[in-house]
Amino acid sequence: MGVAEAASGSGAKVPGRTMDRDEVDRALARLGAEHEAVETSLLALQDHAGRRLLEGAELTGVTRDRWVTTEESVSRLWDLFDAYTDALTGLREVRARHRWPGRDDLVELTDRLLGRRVVVAAPPGRIGLAAGGPSRLTEEFTLHELVERMNELYAASLDVVVTADAVWSALPARIDLLAAELQRTRSLAHAAGVRPGEHPAGDELEEITRELTGLRAQVISDPLAFWRPAPGSSAPGGGRPDTERYDIAARALDEIRREVEAVLQVRQDSEQRLLRLRDVLSRADRTLAEARNARGEVLAKIAASEVPVVSGPPTALQERLALAAEYRRGARWHRLSPLLEALEQEAESELLRARESLTAVTAPLAVRAELRGRLDAYRAKAVRHGCDGDPLLVERYDQARRMLWSAPCDLRAAEQAVLRYQWALADVLGGREPGPGPVDARGRQ
Repeated sequence: MGVAEAASGSGAKVPGRTMDRDEVDRALARLGAEHEAVETSLLALQDHAGRRLLEGAELTGVTRDRWVTTEESVSRLWDLFDAYTDALTGLREVRARHRWPGRDDLVELTDRLLGRRVVVAAPPGRIGLAAGGPSRLTEEFTLHELVERMNELYAASLDVVVTADAVWSALPARIDLLAAELQRTRSLAHAAGVRPGEHPAGDELEEITRELTGLRAQVISDPLAFWRPAPGSSAPGGGRPDTERYDIAARALDEIRREVEAVLQVRQDSEQRLLRLRDVLSRADRTLAEARNARGEVLAKIAASEVPVVSGPPTALQERLALAAEYRRGARWHRLSPLLEALEQEAESELLRARESLTAVTAPLAVRAELRGRLDAYRAKAVRHGCDGDPLLVERYDQARRMLWSAPCDLRAAEQAVLRYQWALADVLGGREPGPGPVDARGRQ
């Protein structure tokens, strides 16, 4: 423990004037208040929960190194505080000699208050040779320097204690909660057939389990490695716990949980989805069959027409649909989920392709029906105007009708015949002589 000495030869004399009685009393009052504040802080540090945890923990890494230094600093703090207490007691004894101290007492009090009269044994790591002299076994302080030194040691020690306590208060509990959620997710995954070696999510759950186990052990043994100091802050404990590894594990677990829940949802609605898939593929098959029949009709009834080839039924999709049904019977939900999603998209695409094929195949029949409708409409117009018996109209109508109701039908020639009848009707209704001939939409006569 340190001691305060008032030796006449070891302390440096203080130049300047001697303090008066009021100045001495005010200085003693301030020192007394500082002494009480320092003692309160040291006792609070001694009883701090973080300090007790550090004393009982098996520390590693950064925390172990800093805690060794902190223990030395705390021990040094008590030595300095004892020296401060002794110095303050000595000052109070000198002041208590006389109610109205004489000049000799004031000189001594001024020397003790302002001079380097507090001598403390040097810490083991700082004992060494003084410049041009023997080994220095002590350190000398003014009372002000002594308080500053205690404040420095206290701030550094408190920073270690508060930081470790903050990390221990924040991370282990959160890791434990995440581990409990991990166990629930693993139970759901097992029920859904998501197991290590069989599904990527099962392997990821094992990785998260190892990560959380290792993370918790590291946080307990080396909490200071998981601290991010606040930029520009010098206050003890300024900063926050580093939760990056925890956050990564939490996000990964959340993604896996959603994936497992989607798999479980598949188990609930897989039967309905399979029924819908069968219905969509059945409609696609029927539409393709209709397109194939229509293609035969077009080839038989329409001449010189390019009719696209119609593909066969979607056998590959039917095979994969049977595989999906097998997965459902075997409760292999983790395999059924992605297969159903892919099948639903492909089945809709197949139905759309079948409808487009039917539209393309039946296009010539639609053109023939449109030409028949136009011819009938023009004939009805001629009847309304009482000119349907006109020889030219009768001739051109018969030509167009024979072309449109014969098989195979030449659509280009039939279109020209309808246009010629339309033009002739326009000439009769307009009282004009027949013109050079009709012109179709492509500019042909």
